[in-house]
Amino acid sequence: MDMANVISVLVVLGLVWVVAFYQWSTVIWTTLIGVTLLAFTILGYLSPIALVILWVFYLAAALFANLHQLRRRYIVLPALKMLQKQLPAISSTESAAIEAGDTWWEKELFCGRPNWNKLFDIPRPTLSQEEEHFLNTHVEHLCSLINDWEIIFKERDLPKEIWDYLKKEKFFAMVIPKEYGGLGFSALAHSTVVTKIATRSISVAVTTMVPNSLGPGELLVRYGTDEQKNYYLPRLANGIDIPCFALTAPDAGSDAGAIPDTGIICRGQYDGKEIIGIRVSWDKRYITLAPVATLLGLAIHLYDPDHLLGKKTDIGITLCLIPTSHPGVEIGSRHYPMFNAFMNGPTRGKNVFIPMDWIIGGTSMAGQGWRMLMESLSIGRSISLPALSAACGKVAYRVTGAYSRVRKQFNTSIASFEGVEEALGYIAGYSYMLEACRIMTAGAVDQDINPSIVSAIAKYHMTEMCRHVVSKAMDIHAGQMVQVGPRNLFANAYLAVPISITVEGANILTRNLIIFGQGAIRCHPFILKEIELISSPDPNIEELDRMLMSHIGFYISNILRNIAYGITGGKFIFSSSKNKRIRKYKQQLTRMSAALALLADTSLILLGGSLKRRERLSARLGDIMSQLYLASTVLKYYYDHNKPSSDINLVCWSMQECLYKIQIACNELLNNFPYRWIGKFLRWIIFPLGTAYLSPRDQLHHSIVEQMLVPSELRDRITRYCYLNSNDNNLMTRLDKALIHIETIDPLQKKIRKAIQSGAIAHSLEFSECIHAAKQVGILSAEEACMLVEFEKLRSEIIKVNEFSFDFDAVIA
Repeated sequence: MDMANVISVLVVLGLVWVVAFYQWSTVIWTTLIGVTLLAFTILGYLSPIALVILWVFYLAAALFANLHQLRRRYIVLPALKMLQKQLPAISSTESAAIEAGDTWWEKELFCGRPNWNKLFDIPRPTLSQEEEHFLNTHVEHLCSLINDWEIIFKERDLPKEIWDYLKKEKFFAMVIPKEYGGLGFSALAHSTVVTKIATRSISVAVTTMVPNSLGPGELLVRYGTDEQKNYYLPRLANGIDIPCFALTAPDAGSDAGAIPDTGIICRGQYDGKEIIGIRVSWDKRYITLAPVATLLGLAIHLYDPDHLLGKKTDIGITLCLIPTSHPGVEIGSRHYPMFNAFMNGPTRGKNVFIPMDWIIGGTSMAGQGWRMLMESLSIGRSISLPALSAACGKVAYRVTGAYSRVRKQFNTSIASFEGVEEALGYIAGYSYMLEACRIMTAGAVDQDINPSIVSAIAKYHMTEMCRHVVSKAMDIHAGQMVQVGPRNLFANAYLAVPISITVEGANILTRNLIIFGQGAIRCHPFILKEIELISSPDPNIEELDRMLMSHIGFYISNILRNIAYGITGGKFIFSSSKNKRIRKYKQQLTRMSAALALLADTSLILLGGSLKRRERLSARLGDIMSQLYLASTVLKYYYDHNKPSSDINLVCWSMQECLYKIQIACNELLNNFPYRWIGKFLRWIIFPLGTAYLSPRDQLHHSIVEQMLVPSELRDRITRYCYLNSNDNNLMTRLDKALIHIETIDPLQKKIRKAIQSGAIAHSLEFSECIHAAKQVGILSAEEACMLVEFEKLRSEIIKVNEFSFDFDAVIA
C-alpha cells in the first residue's frame, strides 16, 4: 500500500509537470488531473494525507483557472489598479522606437522554444545574375581605380575619376527602384558591394554606402510623396544630386529624441509669394557627405505656435529635404574622422524659410520623423556597418593567415607559435561569424522584414568583433603594419574601427539600452499587449485576464523546462540533426533560449520599469539574446551551404564561443541580481551542476587555424568578394602566390638547413649564397635552386615596409 501511495503521488506530480511543461490548455489539464485524482481516490491508492494535500492544491488551482468572473473581479481588477500606478510612463519617442520595425527569428529565441527547422527553411539569400555581373565588372573596375594611400594621406578626398565613376555607374542608387532610374538591388547586393569596396578602401566604401542607407534616397522611397519621388529620385540615381542626412547635433548625439534644432510653422515669402512654410534653424555635425552634398535631409523638432495647421502646438520630430543651394544653408567645412578621407562635416542654418512641401512625405508626415528614423536606421544597421566589419574580417583572414605561414622566426613559421595561433584562431572564428551574420541579417531585409532588434545586435557585435579581428591582425603583423604606407593593408582599417563603433547608435548605448530594452517588449509573447491594455483609458478586463493567465502559464512552463534541461544537461532536447556535434549545440542553444525566457521574465516581473535604469542587467540579458542570434546565423550559413565537412570545426568553435559568452553573461547577471537569493535560486535552476560552458578548447582553436594556412575552397569562400588585385606588386597577391608554393619550398629550405648543420655548407654564407652552394654540391637541383631564389625574392618583398624621403614627399620603397 505504501508503494502504491508513492507511485500514485509520483504519477500525479509527473502529470502536473507534463501539462505545465507543454502548457496544455486549462480545460485539458483540469480534466486530466481531476480524473486521475478521482480514479486514485476511488481505488484507494492514496494515503489520507496525500489525498488531502493533492486535492487541496488541485482544487485551488482549478478554481483559480476556471472561475473567470471571480478571478477578474477579485484579482485582476485590484492588480490592474496597482499596475497602472507602478507602470512607468512611456514617452512618444520610446513608443515609436518600440513599434518601429519587425520581429523575426529573435522572437523565437526570446520565447525559449526555437524551431530550428523554421530557421533552416528560410530561403538562402542569393544574388541575382545582374547583381553578380555588377560586382564582377563595375565594382571590380572601381576597386582597380583605388589607391587608398593616395586618397587618405595625399589627396584627403576621392579623386575626380572615382567620384565620376560612382555617379555614372549608379553606385549611389542601389536602393532606388529601377522605375526611377536606380539599380533596385537587393539588400544582400548592397551589402556585398560595400563589402568588396571596403576590402580595398574604407573611405570609398563609406562614401558609397551612406547615400544607400540612412539618407534622402531611402527615406524618399519609403515615405516620399509621388511628386518628391518623381523629382528627386531620378536626380539621385543619375548622380546629379549628392545627398546627406543631418541628424546629430552638439547636444543631441545618440539621444536623437532630444533634437534641439527647430522648425516654426509660419507665413513667409518663397518664390515671390507669401505661403505657409517653416522657419528652420539648425546646427548639425558629423554629417557624412555634407561638405559636398547638394541635397540636405534634415531632422528638426516642428512647432505650430499660431496653429496654422491645426490645434496642436508641438508637432514633433519632422524630416525635411532642402537643396543646399537654398539661401541660408551653410555647408563646406569638414571634420577629419580618424584620418579617413570620406567627406564629413557640419551644416548650419539660421531662420531659413522653406515651403511645407519640403517635408519628406508632405504635410501629413509632419511629426512622424522619429518613427521614420527608427525604421530607416534599422535598415542601415542591417547592411552598412555589418558589411564594413565583414570586409575587415575577410582581409585579415586572407592576409594574416598567409603572412603567418610565410613569415618565419627561429627558422619556424610564426603560425606555429601558440601565442600567434591563439590570435589567428580568433581571426578565423570571428571572420566566419561575421560573414554568416552579414548574409543572414541582410537576407532578412530582402524578405521585407524591418529587423530593428536584429540590426542592433548585428551593429554592436559585428563592429566589436571587427575591432577584435583588426587588433589581432595588427598584433601578428607587428612592425610591418605599424609603418603606414602603400604596403600597409590594416592601418586605415585600424583607424576606422572607432568610427563604426560610434555611428548609427554608439555601441555602449546599443548594448545597454536598445538590444534588450527594445527586444524584451517586442519579442515577449505577452508584455507589449499587457502594457497596451494596462495603459488604456478603458482597458478590456477580459482580454487582460486572458493575457495574464497565459503569461503565468508561460512563466511556470519555463521554470519547469529549465529545471529539466539543467538536471539533464539538455541532452534529451529533441534535435533532428544527424551530425552528433551539431545536434549537441542545437540542444544547448535551445536550453539557453529557455534560460533567457526565464531570466528575462523574472527580471521584468521583479524589477518592472526600473529595469531600463539598470543598464548593466539589461546589457547582460541583451548579450544572451545576441549570442543566441549569432550562433543561429552560423548554423544557418552552415546549412545553407549544404553542411560542408570543411566547416564543422569553425561551426563548433563558433558555438563554443557563443555559449561561453552566454555563460559569462548569465554569471554576471545572477551575481549582480538585485535580490541575491533570487539570483542564487535561478542559478540553481539553470545551472544545477555548475558551469556548463567553457571557451573553445585549444585543439579546436588549432584546427581552425590550420585551415587558414593552406589554399582551399573554405579559405576562398570565407574571403569571397575580397578584392584580389592581379598586380604582382600588391601584398595580397604576393601572399596568395607564396602560399601556393610554400608546401614545395619548405622541404627545400630544410635541405639547406640540414646541410649547414652537417657542415656541407658554411654557416657564414648569406641565404642566396647557400642556395648556390647547395646547387654546386648536388643538394639542390638547378630547378630547385631557381625556385628557392624566386621564392626568396617574393618573401623579401612580402616582409618589406615602406620607406619615405625625409620630407615624406616620395616613397622610396
